[in-house]
Amino acid sequence: MKKMSDALEYHATGRKGKIEVIATKPCQTAQDLSLAYSPGVAEPCLAIEQNPEDAYKYTAKGNLVAVVSNGTAVLGLGNIGALAGKPVMEGKGVLFKRFADVDVFDIELNSEDPDEIIRACQLLEPTFGGINLEDIKAPECFYIEEELKKTMNIPVFHDDQHGTAIISAAGLINALELVDKKIEDVKIVVNGAGASANACANLAISLGIKLENLIMCDTKGVIYKGRVEGMNKYKERFAADTHLRTLEEAVVGADVLYGLSAKGAFTPEMIRSMAPNPIIFAMANPDPEITPEEAHAVRGDVLIATGRSDYPNQVNNVLGFPFIFRGALDVRATTINEEMKKAAVFALAELAREECPDSVCRAYGDVKFSFGRDYIIPKPFDPRALLRVAPAIAKAAMETGVARQPIADMNKYVEHLESLQGKSKETLRQIINKAKCDPKTVVFPEGENDKVLRAAQMLVEQGIARPILLGNEDKIRCTLKSLDIDLNGGVTIIDPANSEHSESYANELFLLRQRKGLTLSEARRLISRKSRTHFGCMMVRRGHADALLAGVDANYADTIRPALQVIGKQEGLSSVHGLYMMVFKKDIFFLADTTVCIDPDAGELAETAILSAEKAAMLGIDPSVAMLSMSNFGSVRHPQADRVRSAVEIVKQRAPGLDIDGEMQADTAVVSELLQANFPFTTLKKAANVLVFPDLTSGNICYKLLRQLGGADAIGPILMGMNKPVHILQQGDDVMDIVNMAAIAVVDAQNCGKSATAADAPGKKASRPAAFAGAFAGA
Repeated sequence: MKKMSDALEYHATGRKGKIEVIATKPCQTAQDLSLAYSPGVAEPCLAIEQNPEDAYKYTAKGNLVAVVSNGTAVLGLGNIGALAGKPVMEGKGVLFKRFADVDVFDIELNSEDPDEIIRACQLLEPTFGGINLEDIKAPECFYIEEELKKTMNIPVFHDDQHGTAIISAAGLINALELVDKKIEDVKIVVNGAGASANACANLAISLGIKLENLIMCDTKGVIYKGRVEGMNKYKERFAADTHLRTLEEAVVGADVLYGLSAKGAFTPEMIRSMAPNPIIFAMANPDPEITPEEAHAVRGDVLIATGRSDYPNQVNNVLGFPFIFRGALDVRATTINEEMKKAAVFALAELAREECPDSVCRAYGDVKFSFGRDYIIPKPFDPRALLRVAPAIAKAAMETGVARQPIADMNKYVEHLESLQGKSKETLRQIINKAKCDPKTVVFPEGENDKVLRAAQMLVEQGIARPILLGNEDKIRCTLKSLDIDLNGGVTIIDPANSEHSESYANELFLLRQRKGLTLSEARRLISRKSRTHFGCMMVRRGHADALLAGVDANYADTIRPALQVIGKQEGLSSVHGLYMMVFKKDIFFLADTTVCIDPDAGELAETAILSAEKAAMLGIDPSVAMLSMSNFGSVRHPQADRVRSAVEIVKQRAPGLDIDGEMQADTAVVSELLQANFPFTTLKKAANVLVFPDLTSGNICYKLLRQLGGADAIGPILMGMNKPVHILQQGDDVMDIVNMAAIAVVDAQNCGKSATAADAPGKKASRPAAFAGAFAGA
């Protein structure tokens, strides 16, 4: 009862339902209104009249799908009618938007006449780029889809049929590989003869199942040749030439059992009678034909999938329809054909064989997923599904001649898809692309760590960096084998205890620290055995590695201390500084200092501002810097505010070309209207995207709150002001965090050593904008 009330409250609270329409163009002024409507709207209207394809250019048609239903077969609820089915259709729209940024209007048609539904959809063709048929009962759904595909020039897809078929087929391919059976040899029984069962059987045949090896059953038993009762032309295709008459008889010796029927339809006796290593897809919802517990209690060699999220191997249509329509819309496909469906099947099957990202594991309670009997289908929240399925669909559409707007550069298209997943994906892709242009060596002192090894695999495969792993070589190779990682010689493994450089590194460390309490014998212990971070830092100091990334197994202070001792800060700086890049859906902000300077003076605040702006520019963001305080331009006279004001003056002297102002409050800094209206004298040209805090306490609190409560992705900490590239990982960072920080380290290394006047040299690009040239000279 509590769950029911929670669901009703969810749908009723605030704005009713689950969807709304949001304008994508400004409509704040009379000029905006004249462009959005009359008289300006006449121009795109006339353009479309002359060239109907311009509708994709000037309207939302190209990203708009109709979810059409008459509510006659709502999942788990039956024929509840069009109006009662509306919450489901709204939910479908939410999934389209959430997973693939496809916009949806839900269309509930109050008719059970298939010809009326066909005509309604045909009349809607000018509005939509595609139609998703939903929850329409069989056999009418077959006829409706067939007629619409014949008569319409946009993709029409009945998800109840083909979505289930595609996801289960991907699982079937992987399951057969695990049990070492060939698809053309297996015997399959399909229990159910409705929309999804029909599509599952057809797609299985398309993939290689022999028709003579397939038996379909309905509520009246086996569908066999000569049967009259309960037959239609769609069942007739699967009528088998067999003496078998019941489901119990049919499953004897079967390799695969598809259930698209009802709870409890499969009995333990049936499972016991199947062939060795039986594969079961019990897809009835909300309760499967047999539960995994019941199946495994009968025999231990069962491989089973269900439609339930609380069991392994969930057959979830959200892995299909958003990405299928995404790919089809992006090439303006005229249909979704068999080749496109098969492309989705193989894309999902291959994805399940790849290592599952930590972010996906966290979404499911930190359960580790790896290809095997309990993981044959990717998880719905795997962000890679969009990046695999949509391009596969687009490519198949182009290859089969149904794409009206082919994609010229598939790699660029994948990058575009990443941008749909949020600004963080787009920004990180740009950083990674910069890194890939000139990969550098990055040394990892924690080379035996599982996460580091998995990150190293991604860095090598994507050409982002050339990892150097520090640790015991036998242990590293043993761990690589246990993780099933083959780095193909793409990394260097160094054991500091056996390195030819250990003695010279120790001698140099001793020279650096001999008057700071370090003896030669202790230096030798640090370098060869005690501290791989010291060894890695010495590699960077000597030029034997371009950058260092460490800290996933250590405290922040224990990692930064060796870096400061061995590599040190840049000449002219009073300190090093910590920066976090906070990425929201539409905006990026750089926050500093968040990790190093506890109570900075005016000079250190100025350094933080200049270095943060430099880092933003290096990463492709035009910096606009606000020096934050509790005061707005002298509104509060206090030593802390005075210190911030003094820092602004220092920055303006050292980097006169930098867009900076302060002291100001945080809301003033990030809301341009507020800034310009109240402080028209400001020198900031736009809202700030680099925020410099008056002390470490405020900066650290802010970035952690934004990450936890504001929904921002926090990338960092990025260490600034070191002589050479060193970046610190956080304990608990996942594999993608390590990869992202390694890409930043590589970009840092690409710019390391380039002078601010490098732009004067032919063919050279300055690492630091002109605004920063000489900023620290004589400081």
